[in-house]
Amino acid sequence: MKVSVTRKNVKFLPDSSRVVARYFNSGEQRTKELIGRILVMSNYDVNHTLEQINRGFARRHRNISAIFYSHFNNIKPIIAEMQINEADLTEERKLLIGSYLTMEYSIESSAFFNPSMVEDFDQSSLEKGEKRVVISFRATGEGHVSSIVFRRGIIDKDNNLRMMRIGDDIEKAEVLHKMMYNKKRIMSKLAEMHTLDIYSSIMCDFPEVFDYEVLKNVLTGELANPNTSKEKKEAYEEVIWLLDSFYDVQFKHDSDISERVIFPISDTESRGIEDARFVRFVDDDGSESVMGTYTAYNGHSILSKLITTEDFYTFRIMPLYGEGSQSKGMALFPKKIKGKYAMLGRIDGVNNYLMYSVRPNEWKNPQIIQRPEYPWEYTQIGNCGSPLWTEEGWLVITHGVGAMRRYCVGASLFDLDDPSKEIGRLAEPLLTPLEDEREGYVPNVVYSCGSIIHNKSLILPYAVSDYSSTYAVIDLAELLDALKNSKR
Repeated sequence: MKVSVTRKNVKFLPDSSRVVARYFNSGEQRTKELIGRILVMSNYDVNHTLEQINRGFARRHRNISAIFYSHFNNIKPIIAEMQINEADLTEERKLLIGSYLTMEYSIESSAFFNPSMVEDFDQSSLEKGEKRVVISFRATGEGHVSSIVFRRGIIDKDNNLRMMRIGDDIEKAEVLHKMMYNKKRIMSKLAEMHTLDIYSSIMCDFPEVFDYEVLKNVLTGELANPNTSKEKKEAYEEVIWLLDSFYDVQFKHDSDISERVIFPISDTESRGIEDARFVRFVDDDGSESVMGTYTAYNGHSILSKLITTEDFYTFRIMPLYGEGSQSKGMALFPKKIKGKYAMLGRIDGVNNYLMYSVRPNEWKNPQIIQRPEYPWEYTQIGNCGSPLWTEEGWLVITHGVGAMRRYCVGASLFDLDDPSKEIGRLAEPLLTPLEDEREGYVPNVVYSCGSIIHNKSLILPYAVSDYSSTYAVIDLAELLDALKNSKR
């Protein structure tokens, strides 16, 4: 049974004018030479040059002086090594040095795709049949580095989406690293990384909960020790990499949600933050938050992470543990099932898996619940975001990859009490790339990272060939009827 789909004429396109000011360092020696050139400038030339820079860039960034000063602070060790008394530098000279350590980066110049839609926390002042939503996107710029950006809009009674005006500036968050760690969980993750034996000797005397700086100082000392073997140095660098992947990000309250970008911060995600799947999570006590998963990529390995917020201003980020978290495409259920968190994943890159956990960041014992069954999904099957609760069962929007690596979007229905039981599954895709959707950064792809149900309809945002995004509407009753009658 073919389900009818209404594609809406809304397009979210890349915009090269959306830029952030990034720290730029061309290497220690070149930085020393740069500082030397600036030090011999007269005060007049320093002030005049800084004024010209501010005139050209201040309107493009909120408080660009603070950015310059922050980037100057990054090279304080080099300043000290050059035996320069920082107190002798004027504020203007510091800012000028910082400006040369700054570059603009267009965060969405290449692609604006893989959307995930959730209900906004604020549903006040709306007309009947309206819902305020937040849509996250994977924004990709130069070098294919991805970040998470947001847009806010209102879906009306006819399921038309009205987007709010985009803010003028882009703000990178203040980063706050987690200070305390649980020894047992760190040791468990090290065992997964097959490096536990290397750490046993240095961690045996650590308390059950220890300070970030304590372990990092020990490891940094071992790295500097000429007697430390190459194998151990590589392992110590790995654990520093792991510790630095725990952090909070905080945005200022005078920023619009469209101005907030979660840009790669730790080394684990230096080459991108990919495919965030957000969901409005309701805990057993009735408390609500927006939780999500994303894939951190550093150019040669991936790390699945959990991201949580209660206001879209402060986000807590931590890595996921367990054999169930070792691949891409994890999607959290919107509530606990029988007292446990539940998660979908594609552990082996081919099949859909289900996992349960008492903690939202530890995932073990994955069980297969779906294998490729139809030609359009023979290469792999996975989720397209978190499951959606309906009275008939858990509605899971899936993706399938077939011949020519064409990505299509499908749907399945699972039992509410036991989501390992598949009730129904569409034999044909809900969405396939139309002729005008086939061209893009990656051709022949339609893909989503999260949908919602509104006005008795499935509101399905989706990406077009890894380049742009749009959305479609599907009648929920028709879809559920097709799923319930799909079993052969």
